[in-house]
Amino acid sequence: MRCEWEEIILKQGNHSGGHPVGKSQGNGGEGKDRHLHNPIADKLIPLEPLDLGKVRSIDDLVRAMSKTAFTGRQLGEAADVLEAMARDEECFVVMTLAGAMTVAKQGLIVTELIDRGIVNAVVSTGALMAHGLVEATGRAHFRANPEVSDEELYEQGYNRVYDTLEPEQNLDDVEEVMSAVLEAWDHNEVMCSYKLNHAIGAHLAKSAKDQRGILKSAYEKGVPVFVPAFSDSELGLDTALNNRLRESTGRHKIRFDPFEDVEHFAATLLRQKRLGIFTIGGGVPRNWSQQFGPFIELRHRRLGENVPLKRYHYGLRICPEPVYWGGLSGSPYSEAVSWGKFVPPAEGGKFGEVFLDATVGLPLIVAAVLERLDKKGSKAQKGKKVAARR
Repeated sequence: MRCEWEEIILKQGNHSGGHPVGKSQGNGGEGKDRHLHNPIADKLIPLEPLDLGKVRSIDDLVRAMSKTAFTGRQLGEAADVLEAMARDEECFVVMTLAGAMTVAKQGLIVTELIDRGIVNAVVSTGALMAHGLVEATGRAHFRANPEVSDEELYEQGYNRVYDTLEPEQNLDDVEEVMSAVLEAWDHNEVMCSYKLNHAIGAHLAKSAKDQRGILKSAYEKGVPVFVPAFSDSELGLDTALNNRLRESTGRHKIRFDPFEDVEHFAATLLRQKRLGIFTIGGGVPRNWSQQFGPFIELRHRRLGENVPLKRYHYGLRICPEPVYWGGLSGSPYSEAVSWGKFVPPAEGGKFGEVFLDATVGLPLIVAAVLERLDKKGSKAQKGKKVAARR
């Protein structure tokens, strides 16, 4: 039996780096005699201090951030991806929108991307489009007073979105726009979200000429706007109410078929040479758009259709959702490569991901890229060229 003092000596010997008898070296957690590399010879990219004294524009700032670290570097590299998409004449860019971006007053940034021909299709939540109609009809959102309780806000007719208020009266005003569009809808025409959003844009082009907005610009530029989860929104509720009104007055109800959206989206993307996706947040818009690749593959593999297998070449995502929660909104592009949704970087895929609130990241990235395009010559004809291929 080992005595107590032997136990103490053995433990002390192990702590001092000794090797147990009968054990080979290299299994005890020892360090290695390292050969130190030269980072210059290894062609590593050095970082640079962010010198505000050299910053003269938003683009200067974003370029400088790309040479730093952490989220700053992500943001700078994301701007490079968006610029590459914007300059690629053969790239059709899909923008997906989730979250309260129009309530948060980011709608005109999306509008600008459409007007400049950088974004060629939009996939959004219905709520985001409905709140965008508030802006497009000249109404406003307001700061919430943290001292006023949600119970009081409810009684006063104010709907709270974090630190911002959407007056219920705004949504009643939106319903007037929807009513005008829905009442003019021919019941023989099957409705889907891109057709309805086109009709709303046409209405705004006539009735809100002095206001800018996503749906109005989308109509004017021939950009389709899809809302996959249509019934989960004010737009969907207004359509449901209109159908009840039609039924109560002996008229035909409007038939809504979401698969017309799926087919039109797929047919549009199949006509393009290269594809890019610019995602704000995640949710249904992101996944619905990304399922294009698997949908085409299944048509080819299961149905034997002679369709080209296509995936997104470019991807840019601004979303603070981390991957380790297991939710789709946090999944990286590398995971989507395994599903056949994206071209891997080894084959030319180019991606950027920024884990940041979009109300911070989106304005900086877009403003920087617009400065670059204005500086070196923007692709003014891109939107027309892409529209011709639809």
